[in-house]
Amino acid sequence: MIANDLLQKYNNPVPRYTSYPPANFFTEEFSQADFRNAIVESNQHSPKNISFYIHIPFCLRMCYFCGCNSYGIKNDHVIDDYIQVLKTEIKTMVSHLDRSRPISQIHYGGGTPNAISVEYLQEINEILLSSFSTIEKPEIAIECNPAYLTFKQMDGLKKAGFKRFSLGIQDFDPRVLKTVNREEPGMPVKEIMNYLKDTDPEVAVNLDFIYGLPKQSAESFVKAIEQAIELRPDRLVTFSYAHVPWVSKIQKKLEKAGLPESDEKMRMFENASDLLLKSGYHAIGFDHFALEDDELTQAYRNKDLHRNFQGYCTRRTTGQVYALGVTSISQLNTVYAQNTKSIDEYIKVAGKGDIPTFKGYKLDNDQIIIRDVITELMCNEQVVWEEIGQRFSKTGEEIKNTIKYDLPRLKEFEADGIIQVSDDKITVSDMGLILIRNVAASFDPLLTSTTKTFSKSV
Repeated sequence: MIANDLLQKYNNPVPRYTSYPPANFFTEEFSQADFRNAIVESNQHSPKNISFYIHIPFCLRMCYFCGCNSYGIKNDHVIDDYIQVLKTEIKTMVSHLDRSRPISQIHYGGGTPNAISVEYLQEINEILLSSFSTIEKPEIAIECNPAYLTFKQMDGLKKAGFKRFSLGIQDFDPRVLKTVNREEPGMPVKEIMNYLKDTDPEVAVNLDFIYGLPKQSAESFVKAIEQAIELRPDRLVTFSYAHVPWVSKIQKKLEKAGLPESDEKMRMFENASDLLLKSGYHAIGFDHFALEDDELTQAYRNKDLHRNFQGYCTRRTTGQVYALGVTSISQLNTVYAQNTKSIDEYIKVAGKGDIPTFKGYKLDNDQIIIRDVITELMCNEQVVWEEIGQRFSKTGEEIKNTIKYDLPRLKEFEADGIIQVSDDKITVSDMGLILIRNVAASFDPLLTSTTKTFSKSV
């Protein structure tokens, strides 16, 4: 339990560090030619595995909590145009990649990927899976709104090769869902899970929740998690609601409904976390929970977790991420690149076989090291300086000199019970896990002088 005074002290705006540098440091000076060259160069970089991210931006209804790049469906014509251009973009991307590299991960996000015809998704997977080999048991995953799942659609998704389904529950309370403009599941979630897993033992199901929404309390959120535990998903994710109305104006609607105070929001997480740990789940990072036999749990124990824009993953199943679709962000070894946010512009540019890059970022050698330090902290809850140094043929002291190593600041974290500090490593405490973003930010030289805005850490 974090004392209220510490919560108030550390509940400050900091990056979420799904990438380093964070996405709001990307620049429009990064060109299509820069990204095309980076794709070709990435064939010589590690990891060799390929991860594809496919962005399906369409939603049948816009949830007020959403901070993603999503668009309401206006007509089927726009969807068909988008998918045809998406397939063109995929073929353009594939033409620059070494065909001997295997796919380890395909992830569909949005928007609402299952809001469109499943035949479109089958066509896209067919292009990808016929273009490359795969590792053994690749992770082929899709985010789904359970309000739209039908038995026919689930059959089609499994036929398309999907093995992991992330069901966006958010909350079981109808009052909460109504307030945030989200539909209730179209059939009992237990029935959905049973049907998805019934004929294929390799299929895994995640349940995703959001805490910090209007009408939620610590007590009500625990009830939602209790219901989820009874369903026994392979993984359960508790996302902290990020209130960023300067990014997503639709979130302003939630201000009128009233958002929980930070101490109540903290109680939601702590109570839910305690219940999950007592129920046999293992904490993975600061928002994922997985069962004992889950690959994430094993990777966590082996200090072999990784993280990208799609969430926590294992190093076995991740790779350099090649993102396709409007607004999607590629994460290569030395470069980030984001596609245009305009569907019209995306269709115009990608439809001609050009790469629809809107902005991006080229990392220098020091930033690659800083990224590795922050990733290690965020994923494996520790930084062993000599181990990081070995990856870059440097000493631990040289790594400390590369990042913003502020020992007095680290000692302050230690005095507050957030981390343990020694000459050779930093370890995050159980209590400090929820504040791990604050610790990561202390390593970040880009935050020394910036006007960028971020969501609060809690």
